[in-house]
Amino acid sequence: MANQPNYNTQEIQERVDLYISQFKEGYFSPLSLMARLTEEIGELAREVNHYYGEKPKKKTEKENTVEEELGDIIFVLTCFANSLQIDLSEAFEASISKIETRDKDRWTRK
Repeated sequence: MANQPNYNTQEIQERVDLYISQFKEGYFSPLSLMARLTEEIGELAREVNHYYGEKPKKKTEKENTVEEELGDIIFVLTCFANSLQIDLSEAFEASISKIETRDKDRWTRK
Protein backbone atom coordinates (compact mmCIF):
# COMPACT_ATOMS: atom_id res chain seq x y z
CA MET A 1 0.00 0.00 0.00
CA ALA A 2 1.37 3.40 -1.02
CA ASN A 3 1.90 6.17 1.50
CA GLN A 4 -1.38 7.89 2.17
CA PRO A 5 -1.55 11.67 2.47
CA ASN A 6 -1.80 12.91 6.03
CA TYR A 7 -3.32 16.38 6.35
CA ASN A 8 -4.08 18.42 9.41
CA THR A 9 -7.17 20.62 9.32
CA GLN A 10 -5.17 23.76 8.54
CA GLU A 11 -3.59 22.05 5.51
CA ILE A 12 -7.00 20.84 4.33
CA GLN A 13 -8.46 24.32 4.66
CA GLU A 14 -5.49 25.89 2.86
CA ARG A 15 -5.58 23.37 0.00
CA VAL A 16 -9.31 23.86 -0.52
CA ASP A 17 -8.83 27.64 -0.44
CA LEU A 18 -6.05 27.43 -3.03
CA TYR A 19 -8.36 25.46 -5.30
CA ILE A 20 -11.42 27.68 -4.84
CA SER A 21 -9.46 30.95 -5.11
CA GLN A 22 -8.56 30.16 -8.76
CA PHE A 23 -12.15 30.87 -9.78
CA LYS A 24 -13.99 34.20 -10.00
CA GLU A 25 -17.09 32.64 -8.49
CA GLY A 26 -15.28 31.77 -5.25
CA TYR A 27 -17.17 30.01 -2.50
CA PHE A 28 -20.89 29.36 -2.86
CA SER A 29 -23.28 31.06 -0.45
CA PRO A 30 -23.95 29.33 2.90
CA LEU A 31 -27.38 28.24 1.67
CA SER A 32 -25.91 26.66 -1.48
CA LEU A 33 -23.16 25.00 0.55
CA MET A 34 -25.78 23.60 2.93
CA ALA A 35 -27.62 22.16 -0.08
CA ARG A 36 -24.36 20.69 -1.43
CA LEU A 37 -23.53 19.18 1.96
CA THR A 38 -27.01 17.66 2.15
CA GLU A 39 -26.55 16.18 -1.35
CA GLU A 40 -23.24 14.63 -0.36
CA ILE A 41 -24.68 13.20 2.86
CA GLY A 42 -27.46 11.67 0.77
CA GLU A 43 -24.87 10.08 -1.52
CA LEU A 44 -23.08 8.68 1.54
CA ALA A 45 -26.36 7.29 2.86
CA ARG A 46 -26.98 5.62 -0.49
CA GLU A 47 -23.56 3.97 -0.48
CA VAL A 48 -23.95 2.80 3.12
CA ASN A 49 -27.35 1.35 2.23
CA HIS A 50 -25.85 -0.50 -0.75
CA TYR A 51 -22.91 -1.93 1.19
CA TYR A 52 -24.47 -2.54 4.59
CA GLY A 53 -28.22 -2.37 4.04
CA GLU A 54 -30.80 -4.37 2.21
CA LYS A 55 -30.83 -2.35 -1.02
CA PRO A 56 -28.44 -3.80 -3.60
CA LYS A 57 -26.93 -1.54 -6.22
CA LYS A 58 -28.41 -1.68 -9.72
CA LYS A 59 -26.05 -3.05 -12.35
CA THR A 60 -26.28 0.29 -14.18
CA GLU A 61 -25.24 2.36 -11.16
CA LYS A 62 -21.75 3.85 -10.92
CA GLU A 63 -19.51 2.16 -8.38
CA ASN A 64 -18.80 4.66 -5.59
CA THR A 65 -17.32 3.98 -2.20
CA VAL A 66 -18.06 5.17 1.31
CA GLU A 67 -14.49 6.52 1.35
CA GLU A 68 -15.14 8.66 -1.76
CA GLU A 69 -18.34 10.04 -0.30
CA LEU A 70 -16.66 10.87 3.02
CA GLY A 71 -13.95 12.71 1.05
CA ASP A 72 -16.62 14.70 -0.81
CA ILE A 73 -18.24 15.62 2.51
CA ILE A 74 -14.89 16.79 3.92
CA PHE A 75 -14.38 18.98 0.82
CA VAL A 76 -17.82 20.60 1.01
CA LEU A 77 -17.64 20.98 4.80
CA THR A 78 -14.26 22.66 4.38
CA CYS A 79 -15.69 25.01 1.75
CA PHE A 80 -18.46 25.86 4.22
CA ALA A 81 -15.98 26.55 7.03
CA ASN A 82 -13.67 28.59 4.80
CA SER A 83 -16.52 30.67 3.41
CA LEU A 84 -17.48 31.65 6.96
CA GLN A 85 -13.85 32.04 8.19
CA ILE A 86 -14.26 29.16 10.65
CA ASP A 87 -11.13 27.30 11.77
CA LEU A 88 -12.07 23.60 11.71
CA SER A 89 -9.53 22.73 14.43
CA GLU A 90 -11.03 25.31 16.77
CA ALA A 91 -14.58 24.17 15.94
CA PHE A 92 -13.62 20.54 16.58
CA GLU A 93 -11.87 21.39 19.86
CA ALA A 94 -14.94 23.20 21.16
CA SER A 95 -17.18 20.31 20.11
CA ILE A 96 -15.06 17.45 21.47
CA SER A 97 -14.49 19.29 24.77
CA LYS A 98 -18.25 19.72 25.17
CA ILE A 99 -18.87 16.05 24.32
CA GLU A 100 -16.13 14.78 26.65
CA THR A 101 -17.64 16.77 29.51
CA ARG A 102 -21.34 16.24 28.80
CA ASP A 103 -21.09 12.54 27.94
CA LYS A 104 -18.26 11.45 30.27
CA ASP A 105 -20.53 9.07 32.21
CA ARG A 106 -23.02 8.27 29.46
CA TRP A 107 -21.41 5.11 28.03
CA THR A 108 -19.97 1.95 29.55
CA ARG A 109 -16.21 2.29 29.84
CA LYS A 110 -13.84 -0.48 28.75
